[in-house]
Amino acid sequence: MDLQGKVAIVTGGASGLGEATVDAYVAKGMTVAIFDLNEERAQAVIDRHGADKTAFYAVNVADENSVKDAISSVVTAHGALHVVNNYAGFGNANRTFGRNGVFPLDNYMQIVMVNQVGTFNVCRLAAEAMSTNEPVTADGGRGVIINTASIAAYEGQIGQVAYSATKGAVVGMTLPMARDLVPYGIRVNTIVPGLIHTPLFDMLPEENYQSLERSVLYPKRLGKPQEIAHLSVFIAENDYLNGECVRLDGGIRMQPK
Repeated sequence: MDLQGKVAIVTGGASGLGEATVDAYVAKGMTVAIFDLNEERAQAVIDRHGADKTAFYAVNVADENSVKDAISSVVTAHGALHVVNNYAGFGNANRTFGRNGVFPLDNYMQIVMVNQVGTFNVCRLAAEAMSTNEPVTADGGRGVIINTASIAAYEGQIGQVAYSATKGAVVGMTLPMARDLVPYGIRVNTIVPGLIHTPLFDMLPEENYQSLERSVLYPKRLGKPQEIAHLSVFIAENDYLNGECVRLDGGIRMQPK
């Protein structure tokens, strides 16, 4: 897919991996809708790129009407939707059972609703919008959905049971969703990041930060948000990449803790 002039939605686009992807898409000539709850951070992105290339929508990804209304507004404003990136998500540290008792069920469900249900909610409604596009590739392609999992989907650590379960669900939905959307020319892929240097890591003591860097096979550093964004651009542009979960992690294999 030629990204010039295309329209994208990036959930969680106000910061971190999402912000880097917004930057990369705008550099490719795309118009990007930022679905987030942090308007202040999103405004900084818009100020950098201009309101003609970026826009903010206050969206709760787990809420059906919130997502439906925002997607409808994007399509009305720009005439189509071609690419969706799902970055919105979070995690916490709770064991199934431990010194503090059982994992609180409401905490577990909060992660499920955002990471798993929220991702699927955006996917299904974005696919509906993409299905009305005229084909934009020689193969009849109409759009691309790019989800975000984590290496925790495969090698979840102690205390990551909820986060790992939801990211495993994102991995698990990739191929069947790609199969579901074949009739509409919509590809589905998932990025599986390793340890990526987001602002959260700046809060760690230097010793802990260096220990994390040493755990990476090569290169021995944390990944950069721009490297995730680069992969996202590649996935969107490469029409033969479909139904895949792509690890970008420097070869790391996480230990139990």
